[in-house]
Amino acid sequence: MPPTDRIREHAGQGAATTVAAHRSRRRLRADRARQLADLLRRQLLTGAFLDGALPHESTLAADYRTSRNTVRQALDLLRTEGLVERHPGVGTLVVARKYPHGLDRLMGLAETLREHGRVTNEVRSMGPVPAPAPVAERLRLPTGADVLYIERLRRLNGLPLSLDLTYVPLDIGAALLAADLEHTDVFRLLEAATELPLGHAEITLEAVAADAHSAAVLQAPQGAAVLMLERLTHLSDGRPVDLEFIRFRGDRITMSGLLHRTV
Repeated sequence: MPPTDRIREHAGQGAATTVAAHRSRRRLRADRARQLADLLRRQLLTGAFLDGALPHESTLAADYRTSRNTVRQALDLLRTEGLVERHPGVGTLVVARKYPHGLDRLMGLAETLREHGRVTNEVRSMGPVPAPAPVAERLRLPTGADVLYIERLRRLNGLPLSLDLTYVPLDIGAALLAADLEHTDVFRLLEAATELPLGHAEITLEAVAADAHSAAVLQAPQGAAVLMLERLTHLSDGRPVDLEFIRFRGDRITMSGLLHRTV
């Protein structure tokens, strides 16, 4: 191979190595930014920044032993989530918070969030409907049996928080037709109607894209991720009495629980 060709080949290999190294550094910084954002998010959610302002970028870089570029990238992630805003000359300010929803106990939303403000319900739809097959199966009802369907928009301190779709067997749900659903959790009404305490619930939690209807009701961008909680609640005697599909605004709620390991 002529010397000039060897020089060109070597130069090409060097350029490829430089590009690969640059990409590797970018990936590493993105990984570190994601890790830092997770740590800062936790502090935001637990009220660690009492004055509503995050430390300066240089302070965060020193505290977490990282670069200011990584700090800026982490703050950009939190800004995209709507948790902070960055103001030139002022700094990074907390502009939103998430409310904790515990998964350790079976409670209604008003019971769960009573320490954080007032939960109100807007009943958007309510009445008997034939149970769709999956609903009848989950509630152990004959196919086509009537159930009480309730759709509620739930607000915390006036802000839309969740859209709840609820199915209740009609022999129990009939007692809820005249109840104050705007100010009372369904759980309390079910216990009063059946004269039995609730026992347990099976839950599934996943992220789904907000459809046009849900997005409009929750005042969230269409296609935004929402937390969807499916919950089948049973009375203490084991009878399933309440099947719910609850869409939470993911930017306003955080789920938490205490898990024990059994061997």
